[in-house]
Amino acid sequence: MNRICIFARVSTNVQDYERQVNELTALAQRNNWSVEAVFCEKVSGAKKNTERKELSRMVEYVQAHHINKVAVTELSRLGRDTLQVLEVIEQFNKLGISLFIQNYGIETLTESGEVNPMSQFLITILAEVARMERKQIRERCESGYKNFRANGGKVGRKVGYKKSDEAMREQYAEEIRLLRKGISLRNISKITHTSINTIRKCQSLIEK
Repeated sequence: MNRICIFARVSTNVQDYERQVNELTALAQRNNWSVEAVFCEKVSGAKKNTERKELSRMVEYVQAHHINKVAVTELSRLGRDTLQVLEVIEQFNKLGISLFIQNYGIETLTESGEVNPMSQFLITILAEVARMERKQIRERCESGYKNFRANGGKVGRKVGYKKSDEAMREQYAEEIRLLRKGISLRNISKITHTSINTIRKCQSLIEK
């Protein structure tokens, strides 16, 4: 019998993940899968994996309890950032854990535990489409800000405001991790979509 974990996520506190859990529980019953644990979080899927406590707990759990499969209703429940999603899937692949995505009816591993190349290809495309949608939303917001400023509006931090070192380390934990691995500023910027100036500030934190 497959031993599985259910993972559900919603973006805001006013949303509820009960529907996701109920659908995946019913799916497990139909397939005779044993649900060993359920992990739910209310957090933006655009956040880095290191900032998502329930996701981290779930990854630790599946490693410690010999879980065969993790089930989500949609790939976006795992995350909206292409790099972050693929990072989690790669961890699962190495551990022999299959990710089941309900709305597409696909799994990342075959029954024999091998990586399913077709599902991996599809997942990469779907995750990239989600990333592009986020980028378009961000660009529309930036366009709105520019229009607001052009009409005399003021945006941004108050004069004299400076983010604390501790806040910087928490917000840019992934960038700092990559810097410590010796990855160049330009490549880190491409991976995380963080500006090179901000990454330089992160570099100065490491040197303190």
